[in-house]
Amino acid sequence: MSRPAAALPTQLSPAEAAGTLRRAAQFLARALPLCRAHTVEFYTRALWDRLVAPPPDAVLEVLRRPLGEASGATAALWDDDRFSNVFCEESKQLIDIDLFALAAKYYSLSSLGVCTPLEHVLEALRGDNQGRTGVKTDEFMNNKKSHEVQVMSELVDNIVNYCGIKQVIDIGSGKGYLSSFLSMQYNLKVYGIDSSNNNTNGAHERNRKLKKHWRAYQSRGRANLKSQRLEKANDRPMESEIKSKAISEKPLSNDSSLQSQDQVTIQDTVPSCGFTEIAPSETNKKNEVDLVAQTQSDESKLSEEVLAVLNVLPADAVEYFSSSQCKCGELCEEEKMRRKMASLKAKASKSSESNLYFPLTSCITAETELSDIITDLEDCMMVGLHTCGDLAANTLRIFTAEPEIKAVCSVGCCYHLLSEQFENQEECPEDVWGFPMCQYLKDKGWCCGRNARMSACLVPDSCIMDYYEKYKHRMNELEAFNMLKVALAPCIEVLILLDRLCYLKEQDNIAWSGLVKLFDPVKSPRCYAVIALKKRSSF
Repeated sequence: MSRPAAALPTQLSPAEAAGTLRRAAQFLARALPLCRAHTVEFYTRALWDRLVAPPPDAVLEVLRRPLGEASGATAALWDDDRFSNVFCEESKQLIDIDLFALAAKYYSLSSLGVCTPLEHVLEALRGDNQGRTGVKTDEFMNNKKSHEVQVMSELVDNIVNYCGIKQVIDIGSGKGYLSSFLSMQYNLKVYGIDSSNNNTNGAHERNRKLKKHWRAYQSRGRANLKSQRLEKANDRPMESEIKSKAISEKPLSNDSSLQSQDQVTIQDTVPSCGFTEIAPSETNKKNEVDLVAQTQSDESKLSEEVLAVLNVLPADAVEYFSSSQCKCGELCEEEKMRRKMASLKAKASKSSESNLYFPLTSCITAETELSDIITDLEDCMMVGLHTCGDLAANTLRIFTAEPEIKAVCSVGCCYHLLSEQFENQEECPEDVWGFPMCQYLKDKGWCCGRNARMSACLVPDSCIMDYYEKYKHRMNELEAFNMLKVALAPCIEVLILLDRLCYLKEQDNIAWSGLVKLFDPVKSPRCYAVIALKKRSSF
């Protein structure tokens, strides 16, 4: 069941989003000649003299000092019409470096005020529920990936709980860092889809390595628990020794002891033990409840380190003892526990497939039917962490088209690999393009150009050295020109992300959509997510 409708954060109206996009596009249209300039042609085509009026040293002086010192103007007093003074109307040259620096800062996501704070989104989705204790992933991922996965996973968990769904589709899943964490930490059924067989195989290999880590923690957990119980047993009075001994002899490897406190509760699924169990009689129910309570009490004695690993690792990573180890004619404590927990599992959930991660290999396009790839597709959420090129745009298109997809969280990447409709006029007009998506930019025939998204070129080493010897006395020009292009980079990202947001605002079935800054940009420069939830009438 989904949660009762709650007030989501205030969102930009379609008109506000479109208006901001128009203003940013108007400024960037004048600056595009700088963005599109190819570095390898910088000297040969005399790009500095064609595009910039002030000398390089003056440009470097302005761009190297703090923004607040530029021209005495402030963003608070900024008028959208003032950007007409940045460039000369006749020559199209950049003439006012101070205003240029201010405008480039103003038309960035951090200044436009179009983003919804992450904490506001989490607070609205979470309601009265408290967030889960996160598990550190530094041991299994590098610092950048660990930061991204933990932040995005918490957001995804809150969204799926808000929508009342348990299935997640991870588009462009790579080696499965996000997918496996969502499955293990948040008990979600995750399909990770990637076009590369190597990445899919890597995801399987990573799960194998996690299981290997699990065995080490399992052994350490046994030792810690045994030590803690022995110490406590020595302090107990004589009359409690028998009870203490009975508890301490319960094997840690049974199902209940191998699950975190969250997973032992009736609401969660316990892994199957590989045998058929008859439902217990009414007289046994109280004993089962008492057993679960005792098990939870035992688990609370584990150290914080072991509990964290128990909470994150998958249930199927456990190696179970065979029932043949029990003595003939009687069931050992371990076997009794296993059977009782299997019975609780049968009553707790009809599904035996929760807490699973399925890596799949498939190429995703805007026309992809997910039901052709996922046979048990149900109400779900679609996610993408640094999806490359057109994949981010296609993720949003699939979200709006597939009724089963109730929410989306997409963090794009590799803008230079986007296909542009108006950059390749000879292409078939019926093709689906990565940019633009919204109707306003389509109507304007807007094109950034590949060099605006990223300038890249190969030339032979001999050519490089020839250029260097010929133009090394003018290196300050190239440095200043590149700094101008760097200053405009956030404005180009604004255009691309607002295009995607406005596309969602144009849809009739979207209840809420926004841009959210998810990550620390120092750790993860592509840090903005496009998030949307469908109207509850579509559930």
